[in-house]
Amino acid sequence: MRTVRITRFGGPDVLTIAEAPAPRAQEGEVLVRVVASALNPVDDKTREGAIGEGAPPLPMTLGWELAGIVVDSREESLPVGERVFGMSHQLDTARGTWADLVAVPVGSLAAAPSAVSLVEAATLPLPGLTALQTLDWLDLRAGERLLVAGAAGAVGGLAVQLARARGVRVDALVSRPAQVEAAQELGAEWATTDPADLPSAAYDAVFDTFGAFVTGAVADGGRYASVATQAGPVPDLSGRSVRTTVNQVREDGPGLAELAKAVDAGQVKARVEAQYGLQDVRAAHEHFRRGRLTGKIALVL
Repeated sequence: MRTVRITRFGGPDVLTIAEAPAPRAQEGEVLVRVVASALNPVDDKTREGAIGEGAPPLPMTLGWELAGIVVDSREESLPVGERVFGMSHQLDTARGTWADLVAVPVGSLAAAPSAVSLVEAATLPLPGLTALQTLDWLDLRAGERLLVAGAAGAVGGLAVQLARARGVRVDALVSRPAQVEAAQELGAEWATTDPADLPSAAYDAVFDTFGAFVTGAVADGGRYASVATQAGPVPDLSGRSVRTTVNQVREDGPGLAELAKAVDAGQVKARVEAQYGLQDVRAAHEHFRRGRLTGKIALVL
């Protein structure tokens, strides 16, 4: 089978398509024929060598997300022929998803949403679970106010939509004027590019996707969650009784099932900037590195 592998760190030129033995599903796993995957910032950092000691040993297969068809299973919940999507924590498991076949733990998969294609579904697991798990920690109630910093990005855009589906009022901080309208189309009531425009101590919670650290916007007694691990910890806000966290995504089948339900209910939409065949994986990375994306970049196998 084909797999995208790196034997050294560097630019997109280090990405190679290699032949590898097909994996077999072990106890508690199913074998998935991958139809599509997607690029994420962590893939770019891993390829470059920016992860450091936290990366699996070389050579490694890259990729965190997948959508495809179950081709071998002893699990009643995910039988052969089931359309599935899932996330593999590649840094922890060294189980990359950029391959024709991947053996995945049942608990890391869910039935794919039926309202979208498998290519679209493949762009949802990592940012969707990041958004969902962080919103669960923020524990917002209907009618409460949330600020999403980076609301036009992959994680932020899904956070806006999922929060709105829970009845939360959402405002947005974005990086470019062109993203203001995009954030409002996703469900933000108001959006700005200037942190100085944010009202002081107005939000029950802040969801920070890029290390904006707009701590003055959260109300006393509120919650502040960051997913920008590279930016470091959130400043200590305990003097204002504000709880803080830096959340790291985890494999989560039930979370994926909740995400699929929201997609099928029309509450969440997938945004795809472009799609590339596996043989064009280097071009896909070049596109990703140019930035200014309006959606995810999909890899189609």
